[in-house]
Amino acid sequence: MVTSPLTRYVPKRLRKDKIEIPTVRLSGAIMATGGGIERQVLSMAGVAPMLEKAFSQKGSPAVAVIVNSPGGSPVQSRLIYKRIRDLAEDKKKRVLVFVEDVAASGGYMIACAGDEIIADPSSIVGSIGVVSGSFGFVEAISKLGIERRVHTAGKNKVTLDPFQPEKPEDVERLKALQLDVHDTFIDLVKASRKNKLAENDDLFTGLFWSGRQALDLGLIDRLGDLHSVVRELYGEKAEPKLYTPKTGFLGRTKPGVGVGVGIELGSQAGMGEAIGAGVVDRIHALAEERALWGRYGL
Repeated sequence: MVTSPLTRYVPKRLRKDKIEIPTVRLSGAIMATGGGIERQVLSMAGVAPMLEKAFSQKGSPAVAVIVNSPGGSPVQSRLIYKRIRDLAEDKKKRVLVFVEDVAASGGYMIACAGDEIIADPSSIVGSIGVVSGSFGFVEAISKLGIERRVHTAGKNKVTLDPFQPEKPEDVERLKALQLDVHDTFIDLVKASRKNKLAENDDLFTGLFWSGRQALDLGLIDRLGDLHSVVRELYGEKAEPKLYTPKTGFLGRTKPGVGVGVGIELGSQAGMGEAIGAGVVDRIHALAEERALWGRYGL
């Protein structure tokens, strides 16, 4: 192909010899709440603008989605999955999902939005199950001489209270909810992967596998990396174009787009109230987030 010397001055997206593949990176635990300092989380509200912008790029045959998540909220996971599929159908674009370190639990649910799932041989993939975790402080508050007082209207308004003894009926109710959510997860995976899934009794037990093992099980389609696969599918001059969240003051990511910025600036009194009111929730959220990654040795 003969090109004019002036071609290099034309924006890449307008060059006929270039194919750009819009790329969105989804990295972090999946939570409806915003992040804090040094926290990176995913939510539907946070990732939707990036996804919509990527799928709106004209002339691109596909959109690449990089997934690196240990899971989290099943609701947010499914909302993100569905948004990707809706955009793909509306814009008539193929979706290529690339797994980095891990696509487990809700992270794998999001990965199922891909028409093709590609992973590294050492990626962690799977964990198709549901888990609920909490702590019990009954003996702790007893030793401290603290009395728990709860007043409700409705006998089931307070269940699984960490400051009260666990009730068998509460656990039974929780298990029923988990089974229902698990069934929804299984149905989604089967609908996405169809006849690609291998016959394996452990597939939906919550186990996870390496990328190489996941390929044998039909959980992914191939082993590879973003640049190599993009060029294999769309030519040597094809390249990913990364879409990133909008940034605000001092280059920090704006709240609600995946990466939290911590406590907002304000009056000293307001900041004190925010710290006092949210410190326990923040510590608990950080512990839960750390536990999610820790399950996979990350």
